[in-house]
Amino acid sequence: MSIWPLSICHNLSMCGRYRLSWRKQILEEYFDSADWQEDWNPRFNIAPTQPVPVIRQNPKKAVRETTLMRWGLIPSWAKDSSAAAQMINARSETAKTCSILTTIPNVVTSAVRDRMPVILDPDAYDVWLDPGMKDVRDASELLKPYDARLMRCYPVSTRINHVANDDEECSRSIENVEVQNRLFS
Repeated sequence: MSIWPLSICHNLSMCGRYRLSWRKQILEEYFDSADWQEDWNPRFNIAPTQPVPVIRQNPKKAVRETTLMRWGLIPSWAKDSSAAAQMINARSETAKTCSILTTIPNVVTSAVRDRMPVILDPDAYDVWLDPGMKDVRDASELLKPYDARLMRCYPVSTRINHVANDDEECSRSIENVEVQNRLFS
């Protein structure tokens, strides 16, 4: 799955969310993928187990495809798919499956988390999506922290904590309000 600098992880108590605020046509144009028949509207609070668009290279044709997949890993030992809600990310250093790959944080994300999603440089899309890519070392070189100068960090509303909220307000910057942890100090 490809994630670019549209990820949101600004709420310290929860980080299992991201946004994909581009319309279907823009997504297809940006990744040069074939038209896919699924309906897709911008999302601002994508949560684990929900369907998400995944860009992949067709192994038999020279065309990128977009398909909807359920976000979350289902381990081979799981009795049902409920484990997928807890297994949403995979450390890029060891992952061999489809998920949101994470890496060490850059300066921007280290202030809120000890991991960050891998965000590929657009120049790396062809290499990453190449079905003939067999060299693990070359692929691993792409799994590095994204350039912090191209990112920004800002507080967002706690509305992001409720999956029913899925609008632009979830990712809009709010004034940073100091939170009182105790009634009496």
